[in-house]
Amino acid sequence: MKTQEIPRDEWIRFFDNLSRRQEGWQVTLEVFGPDIGDQIEERHMFLAGVAAEVSDKVDRGDKIEIMMGGKPSGHLTHMITAPIRVELQQTDLGLDSALQIRSADGTTSLLHLS
Repeated sequence: MKTQEIPRDEWIRFFDNLSRRQEGWQVTLEVFGPDIGDQIEERHMFLAGVAAEVSDKVDRGDKIEIMMGGKPSGHLTHMITAPIRVELQQTDLGLDSALQIRSADGTTSLLHLS
């Protein structure tokens, strides 16, 4: 397994491409944090897309949204504020397996791509 850090100036393009490749894939979203521990946020949802809003200044209003759907209860958008690091994990064959996003507050969102 290999991990690749995605530079901040490439987030918008990276997430657009990832969303096109992975749209409709079944995903599980896990959230880790100093105050909440390790929690499964959602299981068995389908990826609708991932989008980044990047401001002109580092640490000033950046956001990443993970949009999922497919349950009878509707859609869910997981908002990550003040992201500081984005990493893509891939299998040895080069297939995307997980997306890890760390926030300035120490919270990490881990999106497992099935």
